[in-house]
Amino acid sequence: MTTTRLLQRQIFPLDKDPDVFPLYVDLEEARLDTDRYSVGGSKAAKDLNNAAIRQSISTGRALHPEQILSRTALQVPSGQSISFGTYFNAFPASYWRRWTVVDRVTLTVRLRGRGAMLTVYKSMARGHSQRVDSVTVDQSEGVATYSFDLTLAPFVDGGWYWYDVIAGDDEAVVESAEWSAEVPDDRAQHGTTDICITTMNRPDFCAKLIGQLADDEVLRPYLDSVLVMEQGSKPVTDSEFFPAAEKALGEKLRVIVQGNLGGSGGYARGQLESVRKGTADYALMMDDDVVCEPEGIIRAVTFGDLAKRPTLVGGHMFNIYSRSRMHSFGEIVQPWRFWWQTRLDGYSDWDFGARNLRSSRWLHKRADVDFNGWFMCLIPRKVLEEIGLSLPLFIKWDDSEYGLRAKQAGYPTVTFPGAAVWHVPWSDKNDGVDWQAYFHQRNRFVAALLHSPYERGGRMVRESFNHQVKHLASLQYSTAELRHRALEDVLAGPHRLHEELATKLPEVNAFRKQFTDAQLHADRDELPEVRRRKPPKKGKSDIEIPSRIGSLIAAGLAPLRQLRPLREMSRQHPEAELTALDAAWFNLVKYDSAVVSMNDGSSVALYQRDPDRYKDLLKRTVDIHLRLHREWPRLAAEYRAALAEVTSPEQWEKTFEPWTSGEGHDDVSPSAR
Repeated sequence: MTTTRLLQRQIFPLDKDPDVFPLYVDLEEARLDTDRYSVGGSKAAKDLNNAAIRQSISTGRALHPEQILSRTALQVPSGQSISFGTYFNAFPASYWRRWTVVDRVTLTVRLRGRGAMLTVYKSMARGHSQRVDSVTVDQSEGVATYSFDLTLAPFVDGGWYWYDVIAGDDEAVVESAEWSAEVPDDRAQHGTTDICITTMNRPDFCAKLIGQLADDEVLRPYLDSVLVMEQGSKPVTDSEFFPAAEKALGEKLRVIVQGNLGGSGGYARGQLESVRKGTADYALMMDDDVVCEPEGIIRAVTFGDLAKRPTLVGGHMFNIYSRSRMHSFGEIVQPWRFWWQTRLDGYSDWDFGARNLRSSRWLHKRADVDFNGWFMCLIPRKVLEEIGLSLPLFIKWDDSEYGLRAKQAGYPTVTFPGAAVWHVPWSDKNDGVDWQAYFHQRNRFVAALLHSPYERGGRMVRESFNHQVKHLASLQYSTAELRHRALEDVLAGPHRLHEELATKLPEVNAFRKQFTDAQLHADRDELPEVRRRKPPKKGKSDIEIPSRIGSLIAAGLAPLRQLRPLREMSRQHPEAELTALDAAWFNLVKYDSAVVSMNDGSSVALYQRDPDRYKDLLKRTVDIHLRLHREWPRLAAEYRAALAEVTSPEQWEKTFEPWTSGEGHDDVSPSAR
């Protein structure tokens, strides 16, 4: 026996922000990128596929906000054509074909407007589109409902379904469109999810997000509870936007106060509460600094309900400041380097406003992934119960490690098109050299020890050594010291992860204060002016981009340059001033001191060469990497043996005990505020 179930409905943005229109409708003619610009070609060819080339197809047509009549209805002016082959409104057929029990879908469209034409299309993995069916609204009819029975059989490697509408002499109105399927009776009812939000000192951002979840009536039946893990000194409950959100959610909302245990400590608390409560089918990890599309949560739950086996369902991340730009269509962990990255057949930054789905060949191949970021990721309760909770890593690699752990246990992750949030982009952060460098280094090695398929971690140790020397050549001594401390903690074994979860960040921040490269100045005038005893050599610039051969020569000379005597004036005045874009190691290595700006544009720091510190750190760098290479097999066995205990609910309960036993605070209720 089967039951008809709604898989996806057509939606439009209620805020009617023109920046996001391309994610919902496409007014341009579809023109596939040529083979030389398609994914899989040379890096140079891929680099050519930039915004300028993508914008060359633009015809200047625009959707007017008044054309959006409701959440599901759109007006199409007379004679105009509009495609729904877009991120939010095309149907990702290959994902349903590969991962779910669905094998056929029905598209049902309600269309008003005499003479309007509706055409259904499908695409294949290489992006070529094919016409499937079409209808025209009869002149005697003012409104009609059309259904199309569509098979998922040809979508093994990729492909989408969508439809286009061309208005006739009268304007047309697409009142609704729904994609549905016949599913087994035991999957007729939708599941529910707990939303787990970790927040720290973003009260307004977080309160507005809670309000978004509360205000969507269609989403509400899918919510079991909204769990907010409050870890900051500026509580979300103090936001002016919180009372309305609290009133709308009622008993579904819980604010849980605990110490700053980082993202992993916050998400693990949400996972623990969800598992212990046991009333939701899923726990959905979500960042506090996002704007979500509530429909994406419904789609993630629906996809999870109909998956062949328990599956982690993740969303994509769009840039909150440039809302049609997507960051990565799918993430993997490269095994030999053990580094997270965008799939090699994809792009890490794509502007749908410049080149939409129908015109982008690479978007039609299904993107299979290793993990999904916890800015939005749905995890079945069954998976949490079987493989445990997050590792206690504070930040970095908790989400990617969990995806790898789930995959090894037979539970895949799907980054699902049509489920997304808008988030502050990673490119605006400086987390490779600031206090987060410790967590990047330590947690990457912990994850590799747990999951690398190679006896000694593949390229991990060698690459870490190379990066350490690069930081030393760049005068980033605080970063090099933090990375070294991270490796010392890795060698100490897995059982310190929990006990240091609440103390490691204060320790790291206190340690960094002694280094000038970690002391940030909002006012550039707080630092001395640039002065040199001698001007640059003739024809030389402070900023260079060496050739490949030049880079190799520079890399070979960099260690020797660090040993030369200091130029006396460099102690009183920096020798150069470099922007964040120009502060590459091959530029910094030339100076005894330099003022360097940070990636976010908010501050500068003084970098100063220190030969004695350099020699000491270089020696320790050699020693610890030799030790890591030698002890890798033993360490890997130790970490893998401890994984189940370290991630168990029981162990996490001990870590949370100060905030659940009366020593701290747990739930915040209206009467307690």
